[in-house]
Amino acid sequence: MDIKNYYNYADSALDRFRSFLLRLAHSPIAGGVLLMFCAVVSLVWANSGIADSYEALQTTLLTVGIGSGIISKPILFWINDGLMVIFFFVVGLEIKSEILHGELSSWKKASLPAIAALGGMVVPALSFVVFNAGTPYMSGWGIPMATDIAFAVGILALLGKRVPPALRIFLLALAIVDDLGAIVVIALFYTSHISFVALGLGLLGIGFLYLLNRLGARNLGVYALFGVLVWVAFLNSGIHPTIAGVLVAFTIPSRPPISLRHFFSDTQMLLQRSRVLDPQAKLGVHRKYITFDAIGRGLYLAESSMRRAEKGLYNWVNFVIMPLFALFNAGVVISGASFVENLSTPITLGIVAGLFIGKPVGIFLFSWVASKLRLASLPESLSWKQFLGMSMLGGIGFTMSLFIASLAYESSITYLNEAKIGIIIGSLLSAVVGLLYLRRVLPVTGVAPRDIPEHGAAADDDEAVVFPDTLPEREEHDDEDAPRH
Repeated sequence: MDIKNYYNYADSALDRFRSFLLRLAHSPIAGGVLLMFCAVVSLVWANSGIADSYEALQTTLLTVGIGSGIISKPILFWINDGLMVIFFFVVGLEIKSEILHGELSSWKKASLPAIAALGGMVVPALSFVVFNAGTPYMSGWGIPMATDIAFAVGILALLGKRVPPALRIFLLALAIVDDLGAIVVIALFYTSHISFVALGLGLLGIGFLYLLNRLGARNLGVYALFGVLVWVAFLNSGIHPTIAGVLVAFTIPSRPPISLRHFFSDTQMLLQRSRVLDPQAKLGVHRKYITFDAIGRGLYLAESSMRRAEKGLYNWVNFVIMPLFALFNAGVVISGASFVENLSTPITLGIVAGLFIGKPVGIFLFSWVASKLRLASLPESLSWKQFLGMSMLGGIGFTMSLFIASLAYESSITYLNEAKIGIIIGSLLSAVVGLLYLRRVLPVTGVAPRDIPEHGAAADDDEAVVFPDTLPEREEHDDEDAPRH
């Protein structure tokens, strides 16, 4: 029986509407569609008769704090340096999840995505350098290195069941390694000055959070409170505060206090002893709810803090934070002679070449060479033609590329506009050509369905659960259930 058919009930029209919204939220294309919509709105707004209001909104001051401890910054700052920290926090959770349980948990699994991501960073950066070597624009070399997971997976989802599960899994793993590379680039190369006192305080906060992890703290509110303090420290250190989001994510506990197996066995015993399921037992409502509350607590303990954080923030990131980022950052004037001139500038050409040509060439070439040298192997269910199509989708750099561009050219609105034009054109070309190519090379009949963890859902050793007719008796904890941090 499909797990989704459990707990059905005669729902109301409001419940059915809520269920529709939930299904829409879990659609792999929904986040990408909303992101694209906000980008289009941003472009239209920036080129309309009320374009002045767009810039005015970006620069509107928003003050947060109490007494002397206040921060007064433009709304654009709160989105790029505030809300995007949450985005990077979720990225950090995904990276940790993949390293512990997923496609990066062993060298055999991680080798090809890691090598492919390396090629997808090196070749685009070199492509940019070819057009911009010896110019004042060289600081933008990191812009074409990133892949937008939401957009890339959304485009792939348009092909439905024709997409082999291994291709989607590989694209997710590649994009996550790509994000890790982008984070390292931001930390090392887009830092103007460093205050070692503030940095030391931030790292001290990270160490304290790790200590809380080791001591068994599971309350996400505590991690959030100290995470804000770490963010403030990094904000004053000179290192971009989004790095704080990634580091805090690595301190979140990844293992639940009890395993799902023990939750099932304990629940079975609890139901038997409380006689809740016995039709002959005359139990009061209070007795029943005590039992149900105990089961609810057990379910809470069977879910790791990392998984709860990722589930809780996934929709906020995909349907609020990233669309807001696109709305406030994708606006660029594309009318008049200046737009035509911007199409041929070194910055624009370098980014388009990096995303549309450098990305697929780097991903495919590095992977093919690694396969020939037997450093890694292509999954048996994939062909090199399909892999090339996936490599093309790697050139959709949108969100992360816009973010790096805002760091590289924060002192020049002209250079930043040229970079935005390059990002939009390069990402659009990669999406359209990649989609058309994959439609041509993927099998028309589709592939056998297979359960694949949704992007944004943390993996877990106990996640794949078969519901038996009877549950095993309570077993003692063994070594494999020992908490892993």
